[in-house]
Amino acid sequence: MKLFSRCVFLLVAGHWGQCVGEDCGSSGVQTRTIWCVHEEGWTTHHSHCQHADKPGSQRPCFKVCNWHQNLFEWDVSEWSDCVLVPFYSNELKLRTSECVTAQHGVQRRRVLCVRTANRTTVTSRICEFFSQKPPVEQACLIPCPQDCVLSDFTSWSSCSKTCGAGLQHRTRHVLTTQMYGGMHCPNLTETRTCSNPVDCPTGEDKHQYSLKVGAWSECRMPHHKDVLLSGRTTVDFSISANESNTVISHTHHQNQHHRHLQHHNNSHYYYPMSWELEVGYQTRQVRCTRSDGKNAMLSLCTKEAPPLTFQSCVMSRNCQTSDWSSWSPCSKTCRSIDLSPGYRIRSRIMTQIPVRGGKQCPALEEKQACNIMGDLLLKCPRYAWRTTDWGDCRVLPLLSQQDKRLINISILCGGGIQTRKTYCVQVPDDLGALRSSRSRPVSSRLCDAEDQPLVVQLCSVPCQQHCLVSPWSPWGACEHDNCDEPEGKKGFKQRRRELLWESNSTLGTSPHLTEFIPCENPTCYLWQVQRHGGCVPTKSSCGPGTVVSNVTCVSITGESVSNAHCDGDPPPTEEACEVACSADCVVGSWSSWSSCSHSCASKTSEGRQSRSRSVLAIPGKEGKVCPAGPALEEWRTCNEHPCTVFYWEASAWGPCIDEDSLDGNESSSWNGTWGCSAGVQTRKVNCVKMAAGPVPSKRCSDSSRPESVRPCSPPCQKDCIVTPFSEWTACPTTCLPENSTTATQSRYRTIIQKSANGGQECPDTLHEERECESHRVCPEYRWRLHKWHSCTLVPDSVRRGSSGPTETCGNGLETRGVSCVGESGEPANVTDCLQWAGPLPSQIQQCRVPCRDDCTLAAWSRFSECSGCGSFMSRRRSLTGRSKKKDHCLNEKLHPLEETLACPCDTFLSQPYGNWSACILPHPTVIGSLHGWMSHREVKECGQGLRYRAVACINQQGHLVDPTLCTESGYMVEVCHIPCPLDCKLSDWSSWSGCSATCGGGLKTRSKWLREKAFNGGRPCPKLDLKNQVYEALPCYSECNNYEWKMEPWSICTINTVDDLPACGEGVQSRKIRSVTCGEDGAVEDSLCDQDEMPARAQVCYLACPDDCVTTPWGAWSNCPAVRTIHKTSRNRSRSVVRLPGSDSTACPQLLQSELCILNSTCFTYEYKLSDWSTCTLSENAICGQGFRLRLLDCVRSDGKIVSPLVFQQHGLINKWRLSESCAVQCPVSCILSDWSPWADCSDTCGSRGHSVRTRRIRQEAHDEGFPCSNQLTQTKPCPIRPCYMWLLSDWSPCAIEGAECGEGYRRRNLTCVVHWGDVHETPPQQVTEELCGDALMQHIQQDMEQPCFLPCPGDCHLTEWSSWSSCQLTCLEGRSFETTGRRARSRAVIIQVMENQGSCPQQVFETQPCKGGKCHSYQWRSGGWSNNERVVWCQRSDGVNVTGGCFQQSRPTTLRRCHPPCTKPFSHCTPSGVCGCEKGYTEVMTTHGFLDYCTRTPGVDSNKKANVKTNSGRVKPGPSPTRDLFNEWSFRPVGPGTERKITFIAQTGIKLVFQPIKPSKTSPPPQKPLTLAYDGDVDM
Repeated sequence: MKLFSRCVFLLVAGHWGQCVGEDCGSSGVQTRTIWCVHEEGWTTHHSHCQHADKPGSQRPCFKVCNWHQNLFEWDVSEWSDCVLVPFYSNELKLRTSECVTAQHGVQRRRVLCVRTANRTTVTSRICEFFSQKPPVEQACLIPCPQDCVLSDFTSWSSCSKTCGAGLQHRTRHVLTTQMYGGMHCPNLTETRTCSNPVDCPTGEDKHQYSLKVGAWSECRMPHHKDVLLSGRTTVDFSISANESNTVISHTHHQNQHHRHLQHHNNSHYYYPMSWELEVGYQTRQVRCTRSDGKNAMLSLCTKEAPPLTFQSCVMSRNCQTSDWSSWSPCSKTCRSIDLSPGYRIRSRIMTQIPVRGGKQCPALEEKQACNIMGDLLLKCPRYAWRTTDWGDCRVLPLLSQQDKRLINISILCGGGIQTRKTYCVQVPDDLGALRSSRSRPVSSRLCDAEDQPLVVQLCSVPCQQHCLVSPWSPWGACEHDNCDEPEGKKGFKQRRRELLWESNSTLGTSPHLTEFIPCENPTCYLWQVQRHGGCVPTKSSCGPGTVVSNVTCVSITGESVSNAHCDGDPPPTEEACEVACSADCVVGSWSSWSSCSHSCASKTSEGRQSRSRSVLAIPGKEGKVCPAGPALEEWRTCNEHPCTVFYWEASAWGPCIDEDSLDGNESSSWNGTWGCSAGVQTRKVNCVKMAAGPVPSKRCSDSSRPESVRPCSPPCQKDCIVTPFSEWTACPTTCLPENSTTATQSRYRTIIQKSANGGQECPDTLHEERECESHRVCPEYRWRLHKWHSCTLVPDSVRRGSSGPTETCGNGLETRGVSCVGESGEPANVTDCLQWAGPLPSQIQQCRVPCRDDCTLAAWSRFSECSGCGSFMSRRRSLTGRSKKKDHCLNEKLHPLEETLACPCDTFLSQPYGNWSACILPHPTVIGSLHGWMSHREVKECGQGLRYRAVACINQQGHLVDPTLCTESGYMVEVCHIPCPLDCKLSDWSSWSGCSATCGGGLKTRSKWLREKAFNGGRPCPKLDLKNQVYEALPCYSECNNYEWKMEPWSICTINTVDDLPACGEGVQSRKIRSVTCGEDGAVEDSLCDQDEMPARAQVCYLACPDDCVTTPWGAWSNCPAVRTIHKTSRNRSRSVVRLPGSDSTACPQLLQSELCILNSTCFTYEYKLSDWSTCTLSENAICGQGFRLRLLDCVRSDGKIVSPLVFQQHGLINKWRLSESCAVQCPVSCILSDWSPWADCSDTCGSRGHSVRTRRIRQEAHDEGFPCSNQLTQTKPCPIRPCYMWLLSDWSPCAIEGAECGEGYRRRNLTCVVHWGDVHETPPQQVTEELCGDALMQHIQQDMEQPCFLPCPGDCHLTEWSSWSSCQLTCLEGRSFETTGRRARSRAVIIQVMENQGSCPQQVFETQPCKGGKCHSYQWRSGGWSNNERVVWCQRSDGVNVTGGCFQQSRPTTLRRCHPPCTKPFSHCTPSGVCGCEKGYTEVMTTHGFLDYCTRTPGVDSNKKANVKTNSGRVKPGPSPTRDLFNEWSFRPVGPGTERKITFIAQTGIKLVFQPIKPSKTSPPPQKPLTLAYDGDVDM
């Protein structure tokens, strides 16, 4: 807001409003409001303000419309560097506080509103209409100021003069330059005067004179002869302080010799066909200089011939290059995940070699990023692993060497392994995975980033079916074959068994589970009669009566059905019965039927069984008599069925065939639906008579007939599937020599799926090879050398204008041209020879035009012949003419007359080097097997191989040469042997042991024991026990009682009667007992049966008398409670009355009887006992895979006896235990390794350290007892020791000045071709001929071989040589790096030799360069000890280097210490706290004001000791011990009882004092005064 003032009223202008107008564009108008305001802030009328000063309230503007938004935009530049705020206002303020982390700065940028079409600038108001203007300034942080840091000064130099007064100097160098507003570097040099005790002799000139030469001028061409008369070039040798040569040209001419070099930028570039060099001349200034820097007469410096001021030279030529080639295609052609850019390359070739300091060649190759974003590119193809189908399942690879010799391999089954091949394919896009798997294979290296699929998996070869079945059930009743449709009077009795476990194999057949016996009068349903209650007399309490029964119709299995199913009328529900009266005979109920005597009926025998009953009471006189004896026993036939048993026998299922091939006569009970590829399997089902053979089907139950047809999926016809051929391998991209072997390329394809079931067979060709169609033959070019031109000297005009000899003779240069020719001699471009013809021949050499005083010599003779290896050959020449009499010509050092050279020698020494490689087995490769179907093959890891040792070939000079000169391969090769692995060997199985349980279920075992351990990586042993054995266990059962007691029925109750009394009352009955083998009738000795279980042979019986109450025999005892601990529980038994007593006076006996339950006496508990599991049992032809294991179940009574399972069923105990289950034996999978990779290139192309490596990977880890993986996954062999040739660059020579003492000169370095063994530091290089290292001329061009230098004359003010580069330092914040690239610095200091010349001194210089691996440094003030109240203070870097700068100046410690008032008392000194104190051995006595009054001697201390009155040290008796001083201010005492400790005190003197804890003893010494530990505060302690 702008204010316009007039008196006390102000015109105030408001903000400009929005640009309005009818049309968009520049026709808009902006307005604003103008107020007249009093200076106190209130508004008044416009008349109070001066209207002449009234600002405008309206202005034209550009009206912006919405559609302008696409026409304008903000143009924002990058942020500028962060600049300190004081620097922005050109103010430099002194830092008053130390910077901790960073300082404030500001960054700015340019923000303009521009048109999008042509980027021209418009007013910012247009862009502000659409968006807010971006900020143009922002705050930033700059690291703390970094001052210039210098090293310490060097020592002072010697005095510049040996007599009188002179100067001496010392220098320092720059470690870190100033940055971020830090202090600039101070002077690097300090100079001071020095004087010598020896005065300079009087009368001598106080100045020294030196011959000083200037720098050689640039090489220039001489003028044309026709202009030499009108003008000549001279050199100005006027005496002045200016050291540069001044060339004055009296007549100026335009040089024309560079015109042909200006065609570089032409579109059609001309490549030279030959090169010619031009010879010019150069001059230099020579003058005599005085030590004060002034020039003097030349005669004061030269006593002999002056140095040359002119010489011939080669005209320099700059490097010339061709135009850039076109850009290569971008290396990134697709969008990758890492978003890294691609690059493209273009190149150019050198068409002119730089000559004589000409401009060096620029970069001949240029690299540029391309496709940086890559958003518009297609996605890069992905690569993924693909696999072939699995191969056949094979068991053989799992066998050990021992098993292979003992097992019939043809019948192996069970667990095995199958393998497959992997290959890498390109997946072009996301849908590529869904496309056909027949992708073209590519190099497996492209899939290295992906996890490779498994190539081995477990499988199973079907074995014969194996199963476990339960025992047979009892024979069932005779029933119809089909109860729904009963036919005839013949049926079947059946018995069944259950399938407990079945293998998953499809081979073989299962045992039959049902057996049949034909029978007659079958029935499916029976009338079942169940009585309810006893007999109820009809008239009185005894006599005839009726009993009521419940009649139902049940099936054979006992299920109730409708009465309509039963044949005939149902039995009556009421039956007549009779209740015995008191005088009637009472007969007991029938016993159970005995077991059948025969299991089946034959022609000669039949089964019989009986039952009996006994007389319970004899009749009275009028009662019903008892039945006769035979009536008390009944017999019947049993198991009347014939002994012939029938069953259905089913063969194995046949192959799956098409439905149309099925015979229409075949019957099947299958009623299902067919799959997409329908087929059926059939098998034969026959009715078989036991132990006879097949019989007609009607002899077997048709309802139980197994299926003979079932649906299946027939094996589909599989065609062979092969991948497309891979791409042809690349032909060589480089050219090949003309006579080289023709290169070939190959391709392959892989079988994915083998043909099966009549499918198309696989092709025979899986690998193809062909010759490369066209391989480029390397062109042949050669250099053609022209004749040498005549020797070119410096022109006469130059000679006449300079001092020195004017005779046209002396040293010069001669040149020759070179051109390039092709194989047939046709001219070619020089660039072709640079590439193909080898090193460029020399085009220039020194020459000499003889002078009158030169020595003349005859030509060299031919070299003499060599006499053999190690001899020498020589040649000679002689002086001619007057030279024979000249003394300087007779000096053979200057003019040698004989030359000797060593004769060439073709004898070489073969020297073994290094260690032998590991033994490498041959690895034959059969083309096609790598790409065909992958079959398992044993990889040979042992046997005969070869090992290699490198050979160094040495010539007679001891130089390393090509190894093929000594051996054909560069190796010593030796046959070696790798021992074959030996598998673990076990013995054969032992015999089965006895059953582990003597009664009931147990295990029987057999074992193998270790015979030989595995060796050399053989198959390991299975897990062995401590006795080195492995076991196999099977369940077994030991009969607990092989013998049993067999009892006959009780005899009739015998009563001894007296005097014809009725034969009733108590009597005795007996029975026969014999010991028999279980299940047999033959008698054995009674001792074989358990005597405790022996039944009673006789018992007391009771025969009721007439009129007595008659009861039934006692029933069975009830079961005791099912608990283990029986406490106050009982069991009961009962009986019922069958005849009431004849009179009321006679009572019936007790009908219920109880007794206590006594465990293992009157009652028992029962539990199941399981045996251990057997080992996993396999098929006899299997070694691993699926199997089964078993265990047995015993019924154990609480007294430990094993009883029949029927007892458990009677007590309601249910068996819920599984007695068989599937199991698996792990297969011994051997390790599978990939093939060895090809041998990699040598790690070094030359030298003795090179080695080649090949590797392999683990494709399948070993499991269980499989072959373990070899530890050798990498093999290394040495490479042939080839000589390493290299150019060795020497150090720079000292500055050399030709013919003078100081001035401008050159320092040079040389290139030497050397040979070494690969490590220059271990084996010193040896010089060899330059041809072995390559093009020497190109090496000289690429290296800086000559540098100008300056050797100061006495009195010159000059710069020192460059200091060494400082260590790399980073800019850091709080110890952390502020940047990734550091800096290092070096500097040159100014040396003043004469004070009069300091006005002409150059400025000190320093330079920095970026570096890697820098460190963060911090700086800290350090100070020394006080001496006479002074100390030294310096700045130290964190690495211990003392520096100048870097430390914050305001925090520098003081170097002087002062006390006020001064310490003038004797033995006093100024303490660090600024007050006066006493020296050691004296005690301060202070005034009342706190000042030192005087120092007094401390009692008991030597004169040089100080006693502290606060301690007891003054009472310590002096002694000769050197540790006495240590206790002047320290004493020790225990604080209290029990606090004694070992105290170790190490003084600064290095004495270690140890105080051991006090050990109590029986005779303790008297208590002593405690020793106190006190400290007086002296920091020196």
